[in-house]
Amino acid sequence: MTGPTGTGEAGGPAGTAAQGAAPELFVDSWDPGYGASFEATPGGPASPSSAKVEADVELPTVDWRAIDVRRGVQAPDVVLLVDGVRRIDASVWTAESDGTSFPGVAASYAAGVVHCDLERGVARLAGSQVRRGLFTASPSAREVRAGAVRYPVHRVSGTGELNKLQAAVQGPLTALEVEVSGAARLDGDLLVVDGPLRSRRQLPRTLGYIKTQHSQYLDARLTTVVTGLRAGQRSPVFKLGTAWGGYSWYLRLPGAGGAPWAGIVRVECSAELSESEAIALADLSLVTLPRFASTPYKDPRAPQNLIPIAGLERRLRALLGDARLLQRALTAAARGRR
Repeated sequence: MTGPTGTGEAGGPAGTAAQGAAPELFVDSWDPGYGASFEATPGGPASPSSAKVEADVELPTVDWRAIDVRRGVQAPDVVLLVDGVRRIDASVWTAESDGTSFPGVAASYAAGVVHCDLERGVARLAGSQVRRGLFTASPSAREVRAGAVRYPVHRVSGTGELNKLQAAVQGPLTALEVEVSGAARLDGDLLVVDGPLRSRRQLPRTLGYIKTQHSQYLDARLTTVVTGLRAGQRSPVFKLGTAWGGYSWYLRLPGAGGAPWAGIVRVECSAELSESEAIALADLSLVTLPRFASTPYKDPRAPQNLIPIAGLERRLRALLGDARLLQRALTAAARGRR
C-alpha cells in the first residue's frame, strides 16, 4: 500500500531525504524570549555580511586555527564593565501653531560601570547616572517637567518617524556611558563595553563585547574554525572594513551547550591600534572574559550575559524609576500646558 505523500515512505520525496544521514539538532540554551544568541541565519538578510574582511592579521587564512591561552598572559588587576539601559516612558505629540503635529518619545536612560578587583575578588558599582529626554522633530517643543523630573528636548532630524525617535536615544546613552566609565578609569585597567564600541574607539585599553551575532563576517571555511572552538579558545584576529570597523575576534565562553554558536561572543578593539597591540588585547580577553561567564540556572542568556553586566542592568533599570508613575506625571504635565 502506498502511503500518503510526504510521510517518509520509500519512493516519496520525504523517503529520499530519509535515506541520508539525519541532521544534528541542537537546542539553544538562551531563553527564546531574548531571541537567539546567533541571529545571522545562513541565507537570511543579515548573512553573509558585505563588510570587507582582512582575515590574515594574526595568521594567514590557510593556517587559521583555534588559539589557546598563551603562556605568561595574565588578567589585569582591575576590569571595568560598562553598560547602559533605556526605556520609552511615553509616546507624545507636539501640536504646532500652523496645525501640523510631530510625534515624540519621552525616554529615560541610565549608564553605569562595575569595578571588578580581580586580585581581591571584589566587585562594586563604581558610578551610575540617570538622564531623561524628550526626543522629537518638533521645532517648537519645550522641556517637559513631570513633577521633579525633567525631560530636556533632544531635536531629531526629519519628520520624527518612530524608529528614528527610538534610535535617537542611543547617542546620548553612549555619551553617558563614556562619561561614567571615564570617571572610574585607573592606570592599567581594562574597560569592557557591553556592545559594539561605535564612537568609543578612541578610549584606551577598551574592548567591545558583542554577545548576539547578527552578521556572519567570515567565509564558510573560517567559520568552521570559529564554531569548532572549545571553551577558553579564541579565533585569530581579523579586521573589518566597515564604517565602524576595527580588529575583531571570536571566543567561546565556558558553560555553553553543544550548539555550534553556543557561548561564542565577538570581541573588538580600535582600528587605530597596531596589529601587535590588537593581538595582545585578544590574548588579554581570553584570560579575562571567561571568568565572568554566567550560568543557565541564574541567567536566561548564559553564558554570554556576563555576571557583572547582568547585575548592573538590574540596578540601572531600578534607577530609571516607576514607568507608570512617570507616565502619569507626563500626562498631568501635558494637561497643565493646555
